Order: sequence, then structure tokens, then C-alpha cells
Amino acid sequence: MATTNPVQFIQQTRAEIAKITWPTRREVVLTTVMVFLLAILAAVFFFLVDLAIRTGLTEVLSAF
Repeated sequence: MATTNPVQFIQQTRAEIAKITWPTRREVVLTTVMVFLLAILAAVFFFLVDLAIRTGLTEVLSAF
């Protein structure tokens, strides 16, 4: 395995860091809002599924 001296390592690291494209403020805000909306949607969905299962089980168990 070839070894790289510290100067080459720093040069290569700086070159890789220069390739990074950071998201814009608008992209960050939009993705954050989307995450919150999907989390709320998932919470409502699972609440309704839980409610349906609980109601169904209550009805079945009360029949006995």
C-alpha cells in the first residue's frame, strides 16, 4: 500500500473539500418542512390504525 506524505494528504483533502456543494437555505427549509409534514402524516396514520385495531378488539372481546 502506497504511503502519502502529509503535504500530499492535505492537498488531496482540500481538493475533495472543494468539491462539496452545500445546500441552499431554501433547500434546507423545504426539506425540513417536508420531514415534519411526513412525520405528522405517519403519526396520524398510525394513530388511526391503532384506533381501528383497538376498537375492533374491544368489540370482539365484548361479544364474549
